Amino acid sequence: MAKEKDLGKEFPSIIDRAYNYSKRHTKIADIMSAPVETVRIDTSMEEAAQKMGDRHIGSLIVEEYQTPIGIVTERDLLTRVLAEKRDLIRTRVKEVMSYPLHKICPTLEIRFAAQTMIRKKGRLAVFECGDLIGILTASDLIRSMPDAPETSLCVDDFMTKKVVTVSEGTTLARVTDRMGKERIGSVVVTRKEKPIGIFTERDLLTTFLAQKKPLTMKVGEAISTPLITAPVGISLHEAATLMAAEHIRRLPLLKGGEIVGIITARDLVEGYAK
Repeated sequence: MAKEKDLGKEFPSIIDRAYNYSKRHTKIADIMSAPVETVRIDTSMEEAAQKMGDRHIGSLIVEEYQTPIGIVTERDLLTRVLAEKRDLIRTRVKEVMSYPLHKICPTLEIRFAAQTMIRKKGRLAVFECGDLIGILTASDLIRSMPDAPETSLCVDDFMTKKVVTVSEGTTLARVTDRMGKERIGSVVVTRKEKPIGIFTERDLLTTFLAQKKPLTMKVGEAISTPLITAPVGISLHEAATLMAAEHIRRLPLLKGGEIVGIITARDLVEGYAK
């Protein structure tokens, strides 16, 4: 007997087609994060870290004389402050921020935004008539990533194959030092060589720096659990859907029960932008 066809997949409904069309033509204004959190140029990195951690965000727009001029991120904190053993209180935002701002118009479509984000290598500040009205991150983009030919590509072609692991008994000071020096945003945490969770730069901000906890604590006390994973071979769209649903920005990928790679929100944006 001939195999019965899945007509739902072969002939998607008008509603499905309309939904995918609308997602493909979504505007930046529809998905950007707003209002924008800001910080003064002479603010200490301790205060900036506190603000990011309290608000569970990964960046702040930097202002001078109430004019947006740059951006400071959790990655700047990790690589330019902690990894370089600089004092959080004495180090000012202006010493580590990135500038000038990468600007984009709110009426542009999200595919263009993805291409711009990869080309500029960072978050995008959304301006309208000269005023800052929002900020666009990789996480914002994957929440609206359409089911399209460019997102049907396999995650295997975009994942990072080197996955850094650390034992749960490792101190946070050692973990953050390694993350900063290797410029990575997360490590998989293990117990008896088995993965039990993940520690990210956002965990560092919200669980420790914002609460002024010492970095002498063990990383096992700060991990995000359970560890959410997916099999290799899934599409960019499937990965984006899972990550958006679970509110995560990094997804370890499994083959034969072993972690063989990790895909990030930025990796997904890069695949979508091609």
